[in-house]
Formats: sequence, structure tokens, C-alpha cells
Amino acid sequence: MIVNTRIEDRICFVEMQNPTHFNCLSTEMCQELSDAIRKGYDEECVCIVIKAQSYKGVWSAGHDIRELPQDGEDPLAYDVPMERLLRCVQDTPIPVIACVSGTVWGGACDLCLSCDMIVSADTATFAITPAKIGIPYNASGILHFINQLGINKAREMFFLATPITAHDALNVGLINRVAAPEDLDKVLEEQFLAPLRRNSVMSISAIKRQFRILSKGANVIPSECFERINAYRTKVYQGADYLEGIRSFLEKRTPQYTGKATDLDTQE
Repeated sequence: MIVNTRIEDRICFVEMQNPTHFNCLSTEMCQELSDAIRKGYDEECVCIVIKAQSYKGVWSAGHDIRELPQDGEDPLAYDVPMERLLRCVQDTPIPVIACVSGTVWGGACDLCLSCDMIVSADTATFAITPAKIGIPYNASGILHFINQLGINKAREMFFLATPITAHDALNVGLINRVAAPEDLDKVLEEQFLAPLRRNSVMSISAIKRQFRILSKGANVIPSECFERINAYRTKVYQGADYLEGIRSFLEKRTPQYTGKATDLDTQE
């Protein structure tokens, strides 16, 4: 096993543990990460946190170059393990947070952007490096960076393939929070995990699904997408958590939410 999974207080911590290979996103790593993420969702956690055992300052070196095809096949085809992992992260109906404690390279940068939020040590750097090894990145990946960073910063990262600092990444919206390495876990807990535990996971799940649908829709949103959004929202505002949130606010008490993200699955 090169991925360690533990669940503590409704949070699923998924840690890459293949540091001597710089936590490359090999077939094995991608499969174990996907399995761990699904486990966190199936166990009704409110959030999944992806971490890594860094080695020589590297959080993850991205795609395992040893596995790149050399027979003319597309290295980033729709069904390759890394692409399946990215979709798994994006489609998991609860928040996924990347907790970054070192340098992030190539496909691992895309993995971080696929997460809903990123908390980073101020010593971390981020680089998307297909140009360094001659890989033509796929359109879905490029669009992902454009949507997250804007076209100019996306061009810079892809064309130059040089790392940007954590503070630069924060300024352009690539990450959500920067902390000193020794404070990283504290910031993660106090500013992200604690609020998530207090909030309605059913509501958050519906909102995440809407983000995913709307981000796919670009400028033209098919009517079917709005029907799906309305179905998710209806489940929430007709559910007990919605009423509990209002009542607890009026009664000035801590809400006790019972809804589950899986309650929305019948609408898929």
C-alpha cells in the first residue's frame, strides 16, 4: 500500500506514502487514491484531505514518466489512470482539500486544482510541466487551468513550465490559504475542517454538484443541467437540515445536521 487512509472525527485523511518515488501518480497510486476517496465518501465523511509524505521537499512529482506510452498512444487519453483520478476528485460529492507541504509538479498540479480547496505551506511551489517532456496536454486539462487561473497565468505556467511560489499561487487564486510549515495542520483544522464539521454536508454536497455542472456548461447551459440543479436544490430545501439551520439560528444554538451527501444520489 502506498496510500494511507484514516478517518478521524468525520474527516478522511488520505496520505500518499511513496516518497522515494516522489509520490508519482503511477497507476497504482492513482488507483489507491481513488479507492481512498471513495471510501471517505462511502463512510459519510464531511471532507477528504489529500496529504503526502514529502521527500527532498517534493509533495508529488506528478505523472509517473516511467508509465508514459511510447507506442504512439495518447499519454493523457480520457481513460488513463491519472485522468480517472482527476475526475474522481472533481465528481466526489463532498469537498476534497489538498494540503500541500512541498513542491508540486506536472499532473500533481492538476490534481491540486481538481480539489475544491488548497491549503499550502508558504515554502511550496507549483509547476505544470508537460512542455518540459514534450507532452501535449489535453484540452480538458488546459481548460481546467484557464477556468481556475485565467488565460494569461495559465499560459505562463504551461509555456514556461517553471514553478510559481505559494504566495504567487495565492494571489492568482490557485490556492486558498498559505501558512508556515509548522502551522499548516493548525490552519487546516481551524479554518477549514472545523467549519465543515459544523455545516450541513447535504447542502455542501448539492452546492459542489452545482459548481461542477456550471463549470462544465461554459457560456451555454443546457436545460437538462438546470433541471439537475433544481433537483439537488429541492432535496436540500425540502429536507430536515434546511429547517434545522433556520431554527438553530433563530434559537441561537449550534445546529445538529443529520443529512448525508448520499441523500442526493438518486438524482444522478
